[in-house]
Amino acid sequence: MEESSIAEFYKGRSVFITGATGFMGKVLVEKLLRSCPGVDKLYLLMRPSKGKDVSTRLREFTENQVFENLRNEHPEQLEKIAAVAGDVTFPGFGLSSEDMQLIIDNVSIVFNSAATVKFDEELKTAVQLNVKGPRELLAICRKMKKLQAVVHVSTAFNNLDREELDEVIYPAPIDPIKLIELIDCLDDGLVRAITKELVGQCPNTYTYTKALAEQLLERECGDIPLAIVRPSIVTAAEHEPLPGWVDNLNGPTGFVSGVGKGFIRTFKINSQLVGDIVPVDYPINLMIAVGWHTAIQNRRLDKTSGIPKKIEVYNCSTGQKNPLTWEMFREIGFKYWLKYPTVEMMWYPNCSFTKNSTVHKIDQAISHYLPAYALDLVARLTGKRVKWVRLYDRAHHAISCLDFFMTHQWRFVSENPIRLLDFLSEADRRTFYFDVRQIDWNTYIGTYVAGARRYILKDDPSTLPAARRNLKKLYAAKMLLRLTLLAVFFLVLSYLWQQLSSWGSTTPGEYMASDNITFLHLQSEVEKETSNQGINPYLTSGIKS
Repeated sequence: MEESSIAEFYKGRSVFITGATGFMGKVLVEKLLRSCPGVDKLYLLMRPSKGKDVSTRLREFTENQVFENLRNEHPEQLEKIAAVAGDVTFPGFGLSSEDMQLIIDNVSIVFNSAATVKFDEELKTAVQLNVKGPRELLAICRKMKKLQAVVHVSTAFNNLDREELDEVIYPAPIDPIKLIELIDCLDDGLVRAITKELVGQCPNTYTYTKALAEQLLERECGDIPLAIVRPSIVTAAEHEPLPGWVDNLNGPTGFVSGVGKGFIRTFKINSQLVGDIVPVDYPINLMIAVGWHTAIQNRRLDKTSGIPKKIEVYNCSTGQKNPLTWEMFREIGFKYWLKYPTVEMMWYPNCSFTKNSTVHKIDQAISHYLPAYALDLVARLTGKRVKWVRLYDRAHHAISCLDFFMTHQWRFVSENPIRLLDFLSEADRRTFYFDVRQIDWNTYIGTYVAGARRYILKDDPSTLPAARRNLKKLYAAKMLLRLTLLAVFFLVLSYLWQQLSSWGSTTPGEYMASDNITFLHLQSEVEKETSNQGINPYLTSGIKS
């Protein structure tokens, strides 16, 4: 059997990972332990939080469902994980002197995936995490005695003022160092006041700060062997660590889950645009392969000329290599929600797409808020908790953060991952697959829906028969409602037709005669009343009799 060059490279080497407790971080840790069994240690930067120290957080981390296969098959691998207490917003990550020395003496490969992924994050927080964090990491990396590769996780969605985004680092709209200095000397209120002006054409603080981080890394990395991986919209796993595994509602996952529940029934989106989604296992495999490739290349220095090489950038996206439109995503997803429905549905799953803001607001009012207010009214009358309008407010706020990305399209050049495949053995291509051209969207979206059902909505597979019965009931209720609304519509139409018909059956002569009789009757009544008072009615109106 052919050996894996990548697994062999990681054998006996230690890895430092930031952002390990995030969605991509968990998948990275699991993949390294399972597919690179000879790896020495994985040092995970963890921040004590909610009254828990890092040892408690580490124990909870290893109990996560993502490590299910490892716990069952190779539980000893989990013992290779070591947590170090720290915070990327602190100088030196706030590491103790002992932990700092441990990392400096032992780490060979670094994966930096720590970041705030909130699109509407405060600029000050976004700068601290997404810009200052990478700068502090470089300072630590310069001290590492065995460093061979640093892989920084960015996003394909930066520099969105361009229609085509190549695998290069673009000039930043502002000097990142000066921005850090500016943010540090201003209070939160002033930073909020100037955020819109600073961010400019960027849709949010996330994409703005991720672009600045790339510029800072290019400027300050020196001879550190550094590469950047830019995933597009990261979604549930296709195969690993578990088919359909996902642990958050970010991006399309919230939409997929909301539609399956019958909670979301309208979405502002240009359905003909390409939705550049990528299953999480693809960028993770690419990151591991990039770490290997960066290390075995000439580090950052060309040995013949001594000229520093440019940082290699890898766009991990599907739009140019294996495009999927949002309309295809909707149609396939709807098909699988009917096949694998969730148990507790609010209504029969369906969703309309529109790119028109006015139409979308009308759809929201009819499909979301009208039922929400009705349900809250019933809850108030029965003494139950009022929640539906509030839930829709929160959902709409979260969805609105995606509007820009769902109504625009970019061309992400993604050639470097394809070129990298040429360096991989057949064994490595199978184990560390990242060729997005191989994704079968019909099969994957079925996996995605099943994953959202199991891991987000927490539906056990055994509940599927009951869910299908509920789906049939909701379909009957949907058709009954349609028939009722249709009947009401025809009754109103019939009534209006009768009124128009009765008006239309009167001839013009009859109508005028009827009108004249009424006028003469009123005139007679007025004359009678005014004559009793000795008043000439025509003089009162200024008309001669």
